[in-house]
Amino acid sequence: MALGLGEGWSVKSCSFEGTPPELLLKLDFKAGHRFACPECGSCGPTHDTVVKRWRHLDFFQYRCELEARVPRVDCPEHGVRLINVPWGRAGSGFTLLFEALVMMVCREMPMAAASELLAEHDTRLWRVVAHYVEQAQAKRDWSELKRVLIDETSSRKGHRYVTNFVDAQTRELLFMVEGHGAESIAAFAQELTRHNARAEQIELLSMDMKPAFIAAAATFFPKAEVVFDHFHIMQMAGKALDEVRKELMRDGADLKGALWSIRGNEWTRSSTQQQQRRLLSQSYPKLGKALGLRDLLQDILAQEDKELLAWWCQRARRSRLAPFVRLSRSILRHWSGVVAFMRTRVTNGAMEAINGLLQLAKRLARGYRSIRTFRIMAYLKAGKLQLEVPSFRPLPTH
Repeated sequence: MALGLGEGWSVKSCSFEGTPPELLLKLDFKAGHRFACPECGSCGPTHDTVVKRWRHLDFFQYRCELEARVPRVDCPEHGVRLINVPWGRAGSGFTLLFEALVMMVCREMPMAAASELLAEHDTRLWRVVAHYVEQAQAKRDWSELKRVLIDETSSRKGHRYVTNFVDAQTRELLFMVEGHGAESIAAFAQELTRHNARAEQIELLSMDMKPAFIAAAATFFPKAEVVFDHFHIMQMAGKALDEVRKELMRDGADLKGALWSIRGNEWTRSSTQQQQRRLLSQSYPKLGKALGLRDLLQDILAQEDKELLAWWCQRARRSRLAPFVRLSRSILRHWSGVVAFMRTRVTNGAMEAINGLLQLAKRLARGYRSIRTFRIMAYLKAGKLQLEVPSFRPLPTH
């Protein structure tokens, strides 16, 4: 009853021996019992048996394994086939309940730590995780998907990148593909058809200003409105500010040790850094002008006033600060996408959180062996998948 063996099966023997001791439960089927063909479900006579073993949940602190003679049935249509046992998945080597434990542990810790805790080679654990994650990913329904966030993140050293696609409403990772160019957008458009969705239903795409992304979005999602997230715009403003700082240092300005006082938002700096920021702005008018333009842009993006944004672009062009002149021109070239953000307020904040989670997982795992394993862990941690994993149900009462 505790093992949930089902009809036709029973425990024939139980031994507790070895060094270190292990619990071995030997199972057998009732003589004359007819089992179903795994292909068609029709019952047939037993042709022969094959001895199989499965790792089960530990017996207290001791390893527990099940061993059984598994029948091969003689099906008139499909020939001789090994039956599916009720306690384990075909080809797994683990019971369903042990696989449920594997999924719980691997969701919360690096694979190396899970391997040590469960005393199993990580290759075997990866097979279990891959089965349930890829099964759940294949069954996802995207028929209600309307708004998508797109961003790239590194998958390993050496400028290897993946592109992530996130549902803007549910904040779940939908799809990860290797690369960070137009081919990534094309792959996502093709993936939609596998999940009961169409490119025409996508109303909004939030992304950065990468030309390859913009061109691919126009090609594969012609009905979608492109939104340029303000995080990317402010990142560009931060780079423009940094270029002004470096130029001043080349001209002899004493800005050593002031990097973190200048970067970021003033309210996130310490009181000492805020004071240093104000003093440097007074000492170096160019730096003060650059800081003012950066902070003013952030305030304008928080509003829904495109006339203010146009005024800022004009002011930046007249600032005689080359980095901000280039930034203003870039905003004007991508005007519709920037204004779309101010109207819709759709941001890639969820994407940044997911990227942070994936980079943390990558560091804890000290990298992944392949893009497939990185993708599997990404879906497990950020995909909000409906995993078809057995639950630990209580015993039935009589």
